[in-house]
Amino acid sequence: MSLLELPSAAPRPLAGRVILLSGAHGGLGAEAAKACAAAGATLVLLGRRLPKLNRVYDAVAQCGPEPVLYPLDLEGAGPDDYAELVDRLEAELGRLDGVLHCAAEFRGLTPLEHLDPAAFARAIHVNLTAPWWLVQACLPLLKQAPDASVVLAVDDPARVGAAYWGGYGVAQHGLHALVGMLAAELAATAVRVAGLQPGPMRTPLRARAYADDVGEDLRDPEAYAGACVTLLSPAGAAWRGSVWGASAGNAGQ
Repeated sequence: MSLLELPSAAPRPLAGRVILLSGAHGGLGAEAAKACAAAGATLVLLGRRLPKLNRVYDAVAQCGPEPVLYPLDLEGAGPDDYAELVDRLEAELGRLDGVLHCAAEFRGLTPLEHLDPAAFARAIHVNLTAPWWLVQACLPLLKQAPDASVVLAVDDPARVGAAYWGGYGVAQHGLHALVGMLAAELAATAVRVAGLQPGPMRTPLRARAYADDVGEDLRDPEAYAGACVTLLSPAGAAWRGSVWGASAGNAGQ
């Protein structure tokens, strides 16, 4: 199946599902939100910048079911904040069928030797610890769904494992490991875990590393929104426990 195609088996493959989307106002997150809404999902839009979150809300509301806004800063949130989030989801929506994590933070290429220790710790926390705390808090509610999915957007480990990628690069390797580890532990449950590794995208995050990025394979985040829908839908079972490595025109396990 082409990465750019939505699942064809059903016109609204996420109908009736509640999906929590972190990083909802980011490049990939905003496009994934619109695609998931068009596929029938009720979205809980999580992000730290309320004005941007409101703009995504307006766009999503035109595509599908009315979403729910949940402003939250992953840098400052703790386990209790995620537990409160899940309690509110259960009380107000009664279910949770998927988590799509698109949030990421990267502040620029810096030699490790000169990287501020606090900046390194912040990058590890926002890009690895916080996503895990979020997923961990959601697992009890996800396990109540007949078919639930956790999808983590990850970066190319070969690229961000090179020089100067700092805490962000280290955290991305951790996310790749988390996909396989968590999937193995949940293999006997109805909760599927997968990663999505998009190809190069035109986003502010990438621009901080590549000032003059004109690669032929560079695409807008919209090109990968369909893959998010696929992984959150029943069709995503094909990628259980794996990272879907994607390019502009094709995808593979």
